[in-house]
Amino acid sequence: MSKTLLQINVTANWGSTGKIAESIGLAAIKRGWESYIAYGRIANPSVSQLIKVGGKWNTYLHYAGNRLLDLEGRCSTRATKRLIKDIVRIKPDVVQLHNIHDHFLNYRLLFEYLNQTDIKVVWTFHDCWAFTGRCYHFVQQDCMKWQTECSNCLQRNKFIDRSRENFNLKKSLFTANHNLTIVPCSEWMGDFVRKSFLKDKRIQVIHNGVDLNTFKVLSGQKKNDGKFRILAVSNVWLAYKGYYDIFKLREMLSDEYEITMVGLKENQLTELPAGIRGITRTQNVHQLVELYNEADVLINPTYADTFPTVNLEALACGTPVITYRTGGSPEAVDEKTGIVVEQGDVDALADAIRKMKELPLSPADCRKRAEEHFDKDKCFENYLELYESLINQ
Repeated sequence: MSKTLLQINVTANWGSTGKIAESIGLAAIKRGWESYIAYGRIANPSVSQLIKVGGKWNTYLHYAGNRLLDLEGRCSTRATKRLIKDIVRIKPDVVQLHNIHDHFLNYRLLFEYLNQTDIKVVWTFHDCWAFTGRCYHFVQQDCMKWQTECSNCLQRNKFIDRSRENFNLKKSLFTANHNLTIVPCSEWMGDFVRKSFLKDKRIQVIHNGVDLNTFKVLSGQKKNDGKFRILAVSNVWLAYKGYYDIFKLREMLSDEYEITMVGLKENQLTELPAGIRGITRTQNVHQLVELYNEADVLINPTYADTFPTVNLEALACGTPVITYRTGGSPEAVDEKTGIVVEQGDVDALADAIRKMKELPLSPADCRKRAEEHFDKDKCFENYLELYESLINQ
């Protein structure tokens, strides 16, 4: 008898978490499972059967509830009740959670239902929202209240602060589920989970992976024009992604260094200083692979990240990585494949780039690290092995 997997995420086959869910679904199907993905908004075609949670007005109203009343994850009542009906209908053996925040789902209703069932629940933590009063990442504020009880949130909105209420509601609901397994996607995240109110749950780190058949070394992509090419890639460019740090970096480097930023909005293209080439979202993944291959180094000056996929994609294309010491980002590289500099130290970032120009790292070593540690097929097979071990307990 085939088993059934239901994943819940804000997107389906779009963005980093959506693509991770898609890959897990594909791995499940290959093992003979039936696979569903319930999503809030934005979906690309999927190998899994898709379930839409709510509509655009649900999202708008939930967003307003969050902004005005600090009720992220506590609106969307009707949409969540319909999702629960779908869960009853498809009878999943495993419910795999990803990002269940971001204005589409009522986690209280969902967990009140799941806590009454024998369904195995696996929750991948792509950020810290599940064990805080409201924030996705707390490191920038250097706030550790989540280890005891959140209150007077430094990231609260202008109108009301429900961080203590939210924290205690999450604690009561999530700890009450005796079938819950937490999957941090980096050792860094795992260390925080073990200090949170979820410390007594089963915790198993599974790193994300990339498609090594898509992200690969291409011959003849490097240009012999004397330029040292620096690439920076993000789904969205905001201050916490190092947007302005790259502007400062440009001022520190001579014209022999060329910087390309990928993932910019149209209005951001007009803000770029001279000497930075800006690209909006790439037309397709093959264009992105070409950019990785053209680059001599990928830089990732992020201030808040759990385990950035761009690092892995670059390594798979034979391109070394220089990253800030942020979250799980340093876990992607070793001394043969990258350099880690302290967060916010743009001078050190510039020095690391100059060092890499003088003493380039081996593309073969970068590719080897990706093959040994970040092969998508191997990484996501770990999920299926986890699911089956839970079912067979």
